[in-house]
Amino acid sequence: MKPVRVLIVDDSATMRSLIREMLRHDPAIEVAGEAGDALEARVAIKALNPDVITLDVEMPKMNGLEFLDKIMRLRPTPVIMVSSLTASGASAAITALEIGAFDCVAKPGPGEGNVFARSLIDKVRATAGSLPRYAASRARSAGPCQTSVPVAADYCPDGRLVAIGASTGGVEAIIAILSEFPENCPPTLITQHMPPVFTKSFAERLDRRCRPNVKEAVDGAPLLPGQIYLAPGGTAHLALSPTPPYRCKLIANDPVNGHRPSVDVLMKSVAKAVSSNTVGVILTGMGRDGAEGLLAMRRAGARTLAQDEASCLIYGMPKAAFECGGAEMQVPLSRIASEILRFSSSEHKETSDALRVSVARTHRR
Repeated sequence: MKPVRVLIVDDSATMRSLIREMLRHDPAIEVAGEAGDALEARVAIKALNPDVITLDVEMPKMNGLEFLDKIMRLRPTPVIMVSSLTASGASAAITALEIGAFDCVAKPGPGEGNVFARSLIDKVRATAGSLPRYAASRARSAGPCQTSVPVAADYCPDGRLVAIGASTGGVEAIIAILSEFPENCPPTLITQHMPPVFTKSFAERLDRRCRPNVKEAVDGAPLLPGQIYLAPGGTAHLALSPTPPYRCKLIANDPVNGHRPSVDVLMKSVAKAVSSNTVGVILTGMGRDGAEGLLAMRRAGARTLAQDEASCLIYGMPKAAFECGGAEMQVPLSRIASEILRFSSSEHKETSDALRVSVARTHRR
């Protein structure tokens, strides 16, 4: 295979040099060029036609978000955002993922160079098998995700819990799913692979845009209808307490499958604690985190879903979950919310279409 050609865009010469040296250690990656601002990058993109762009969020002349928006609209190309680990940097990174960035990495702190290098290389390499699908999907849906969709008007929960796992491409997928959840949705636990700080910003964004309450999970938080809990990035695994009344449990153990939080940790805890009274979902992402956990849920009697290949940005985690028998079915992203609601409805409707009743969108606040 030809190496993945990368254009590095950052106003810091030091950061450009750091990224360049890290990427050059992988023979599957070629650094095609560098640019110090958006204007230089625009010229370089036309001249070099890179496969992937690494883009700093904060740059002079035109910031990274403005430039990303132009790339997505005019020349869809996988972009990996490089963001500072600050509240403003995290918020900008979440916006970038909504606009269409392939993924994001946090700038390294002292002693974090190896972790940063591994994460960046993995994300760049992951674009190699998804370039045609990525370009096509961005051409169809350039710009931020839309959430003005029908919601279940007559949904009546049956007491089940929902566990969702996602990685690369998960921000858009999670927004699409939760936008269809009613205000009285089942208690939902989500593990999305993200750096620290980013998940708090993501939870706040979801809470503003969705009908249920969305929070970054805290240890001991009770699981209640209409509440969605997002695992905190980088610091702990999110799990379910082993006995009722069920609560969020944060576990500061080592990474599992290279991730903290890990989808496997969440889903195995749900399978052990709640058995069949659950719905498990694996969304787009690299690797196989969550495959064994979803299988444990299915063996315990849960209903289990995986996002199908056509609607995934990266068909890694869902593929692993389906091939090992963890997912009983693969479903397009557009149908996942309705299937979750069908499985967790006390009415047990035969078709998920009956759940998609158009109503005026209402807000809690």
